[in-house]
Amino acid sequence: MNARLNQIVVDCRDPRSLVRFWAALLGGDPVDHTRGWSHVEPPGSVRLAFQPVAEDKAVKNRLHLDIAVVAIEPAIAQALRMGATQIGETATDDQGSFQVMADPEGNEFCFVCG
Repeated sequence: MNARLNQIVVDCRDPRSLVRFWAALLGGDPVDHTRGWSHVEPPGSVRLAFQPVAEDKAVKNRLHLDIAVVAIEPAIAQALRMGATQIGETATDDQGSFQVMADPEGNEFCFVCG
């Protein structure tokens, strides 16, 4: 099989709003489609697509994105201003530091540094 990752799709209640959060965080221009879909293509990264669903997020993600940053504290501050939520405290291990965050709809992601 010759396969490649085409895009990452996130189920959400409000794709038009959520794509703008991720576009501001990662770069790229939000694109809205008919039938409620939206996507962003961050520079140097795979497309993130946002698919409308009726139900709210109910449990922890089985998959999350690690977002590399130069410094965690400024990234946290910026994401909080944009509507993200900080989950717990910044952790440091032998590979560096990471901070678990949630986007405005509660989807977890991590800032990583190191």
